[in-house]
Amino acid sequence: MKFNFNEEICRLKTNSTKWDSIDKEFGCTEVLPLWIADMDLACAPAIVNALTKRAQHPIYGYGHIPEEFFESAINWADKRFNTTIERDWLTTVPGVVPALNLAIESFSKVGDEVIIQPPVYYPFFSTIKNNGRNLVENPLVEQDGYYYMDLDDLEKKITSKTKMLILCSPANPVGRVWTKEELLALTAICKKHNIIIIADEIHADLVYEKGTHTPFYSLSEDAANMSITFMSPSKTFNIAGLFSSLAVIPNKNLMTEFTHAILRASLENLNIFGIEAVIAAYNEGDEWLDELLIHLKGNAEYINDYLSKHIPEVKMKLTEATYLGWLDFRELGLIGDELNNFLIKDAKLGLNDGRVFGSDGEGFMRLNYACTRKTLEEAMSRLDKAVRNLKVNA
Repeated sequence: MKFNFNEEICRLKTNSTKWDSIDKEFGCTEVLPLWIADMDLACAPAIVNALTKRAQHPIYGYGHIPEEFFESAINWADKRFNTTIERDWLTTVPGVVPALNLAIESFSKVGDEVIIQPPVYYPFFSTIKNNGRNLVENPLVEQDGYYYMDLDDLEKKITSKTKMLILCSPANPVGRVWTKEELLALTAICKKHNIIIIADEIHADLVYEKGTHTPFYSLSEDAANMSITFMSPSKTFNIAGLFSSLAVIPNKNLMTEFTHAILRASLENLNIFGIEAVIAAYNEGDEWLDELLIHLKGNAEYINDYLSKHIPEVKMKLTEATYLGWLDFRELGLIGDELNNFLIKDAKLGLNDGRVFGSDGEGFMRLNYACTRKTLEEAMSRLDKAVRNLKVNA
């Protein structure tokens, strides 16, 4: 391959949340951190070159967002998803989580209901609660490690106060790529009850089978008219720290309301380096991403194979998207904090506790495998040894 995704790069003392806050997060400096969703892999050279060139100009004032920024996103959607985005459908946001807050504020009132589908990205919970809205859970249904939407349960939980549904597509942490049929069925229910769908598609580029992800704005005319879709190269190209994302809003009325919310919050500006990184990623990142996906899929297959052969009590369904494994530890019989403590103290692994993704995450852990194979080998070795000791001492 042209790009080396097994190069070991030390991130300590770079103000990395993942590596430099281990003690604060896990109460232990010896854990191998495989938690927060960024990659321990170098960015695409095109991005590094663009940022280096911009950094060489010694003035870092307020940034202007050029039309090339929007054109790069439009062209990317055409190349990767064979979909059309009109220029007036696009606006910028500094990140998807701030954008979720803006959407909740724009299209609901205090006391209204917002639906999510756990296990799901944990900031969904806090953004709803922190804005004084009522959280309604429509849990996904698990069958042998594979997750489905429970649309019957969804219909039962909708009331006159239900105004929004936040969709994670592809799904984090369970790694599902929703089929077109599933999304159309969801759209029909939400249209019937006049519910706006907010689609978080930050992992859309990290899909292993090309052509399986359907951007929500492209699903149907109804879907486009009743939704806001967030897209970003931040997870795809490992530039989350540059805080530059986009919202796709075909409905002019929704766009007007959302734009007003951006201005009220003074969030209309982007990081000047983020602007350059987005343009470089979308214009020049195809080849790098194609090779990255090969590396990530190989890592997922390695974990799945290792667990099957050496630690069958722990299971991980191969994900359809993202670089996040959803590990099932339930057969170990560790309850509540016992599992978390076992992984931190005995296995010396820093993973995301499944419970933060919703109550259905009990007994699960999220593992970030966007790293070198050597790192994963070390992680699996630590886990193997810890589970063996656990069984001996049981």
